[in-house]
Amino acid sequence: MFVRTSTDGTNRPTTLSDLGISSSSNQLVCLSEFTYQKGTEIFGEGEPAEYIYQIKLGAARSYKMLNDGRRQIGAFHLSGDIFGLVNGDFHRFTAEAIVQTTVRLLKRHRLDDAAQSDSVLARELLGLTTKNLQHAEDHMLLLGRKDAVERVAAFLIEMDQRSIPTGVMALPMTRRDIADYLGLTIETVSRALSRLRRAGVLEFTEINQREINILNRKKLHAFDLQSH
Repeated sequence: MFVRTSTDGTNRPTTLSDLGISSSSNQLVCLSEFTYQKGTEIFGEGEPAEYIYQIKLGAARSYKMLNDGRRQIGAFHLSGDIFGLVNGDFHRFTAEAIVQTTVRLLKRHRLDDAAQSDSVLARELLGLTTKNLQHAEDHMLLLGRKDAVERVAAFLIEMDQRSIPTGVMALPMTRRDIADYLGLTIETVSRALSRLRRAGVLEFTEINQREINILNRKKLHAFDLQSH
């Protein structure tokens, strides 16, 4: 369980609105905050789904290990994202910190109980579940129908839309993470990024190439639209 990796288990009272969750009562809830070092498991596949999670600082990835030993990343969770909402009692994926990451935890049954008498909260939870399902469907289509450059372009569009507009997109994930998310090899991801750079779509701003400046969003979307 999550306690084996925690560095800070302080309980902090807050309201649902502080988490970005709408409700009619905006009741106080008791959160736990834990800080996970880079590469540390937040929860594992098959573990009881007793909590929901929100990234306060940092980033995490949800993945499943396939029978052939490959890792398939299903989602990246960035600052403010809520994750761990599952249909069932157990996690189907493993979640892991990409960098040092602080996560808020809220007992799942507290939300479920509150939603019984709070229609606004019930709709909010349904909306979060629907959003996760839509992302899973979009990801499945991305893996099934797009070539390498289109997949990388779609990934950059997703990250650009989820990033704070500062002019530079700082990616916390590695090339291997991107490859495992897109179902590609690291080399193929690198070639696709180089093609986009040569096309004037983007430029790298530092030596490890995790900071990207999108120069032409219209052209970036055009690469993604080639699959339609």
